[in-house]
Amino acid sequence: MKQFAIIGLDSFGVWILDELLELDVEVLIVDKNETLVSQYRNRVQAAYVADVIKEETIRKIVPEDIDAAIIDLGDRTQSSVLVANYLKKMGVRKIIAKAETDEHGEILRLVGATDVVVPDREAAKRIMPPLLSESMFSYMPISDRLVMAEVRFPEHMDGKSLAESDVRREHGLNVVAVRPGGAGQFVFVSPAYRIAVADTFLVVGETATVQGFSLNHEASGQSEGFFRRLFRGRTAPAQGQESDET
Repeated sequence: MKQFAIIGLDSFGVWILDELLELDVEVLIVDKNETLVSQYRNRVQAAYVADVIKEETIRKIVPEDIDAAIIDLGDRTQSSVLVANYLKKMGVRKIIAKAETDEHGEILRLVGATDVVVPDREAAKRIMPPLLSESMFSYMPISDRLVMAEVRFPEHMDGKSLAESDVRREHGLNVVAVRPGGAGQFVFVSPAYRIAVADTFLVVGETATVQGFSLNHEASGQSEGFFRRLFRGRTAPAQGQESDET
C-alpha cells in the first residue's frame, strides 16, 4: 500500500488530503495547528502537531521510504524551502511542493522538490482559454506542451466525418471522445462519426494548436496575442508596435 506524507495543511494540502482519503492509501499529516490536525486525526494513519522548521523533526516524523511527500506551508516560504531540502537529503523520491510565486517555485526545485505547483497560475491557465473562446468549454494542461480541452468544431465541418475533416493532419488535434449534441456523457468516437456543430469533442494537442484552433474562427488578433503572452511567457509588444507573430 502506498504511503504519503502531507506536511502543512494549508488549502492545497487539505485538498490533496481529501482526495487521498478517498483512496486505499496510508496518509501521514503534520501541521503546527492542533485544531486542524485533530479534524483528521481519526481518518489518517498518523497525525502530528509539530513545527517542521527543524531537520530533526522531519527525520523523526517522515519515513525515508515514503512514496511521496506533499508540502504546503502556506506563506511560510522559507520554511517550505527548508523542508524540501530536508526531504531531499533523506532520499525521499517524490517531493511535491506548493509555491506562492514562480520565484519561490524555482528555489523549491533547486533545493530538491521534484514537482512544484503554483495554484494561482494553474487556475489562470485553465480558466482563461474558455473565458476568451466561446467554442471551448474546459481546458486542462497535461504537460508543459500538451493540453486536453472540450471544444466545438466550426460550422464548415458540419456533416463531415472525422476522417473527411482530417483534424489530426489539418489542425494537429487528436480527438479522444465526443458528447453528441453537447449533452450527456462523453463516448469514444470512430473516424466515421459525422460532425454536428452542437457536438462537444474532447481533444488533445499542443498548447498553441488547441488555442489556435478554438480562436481561429472567432477571436481577434488581440485575443490571440494575449493567449501567446499568457501561455508562452513572451513579452507583449510595446505600445504602437505590431507583434511579429503570425
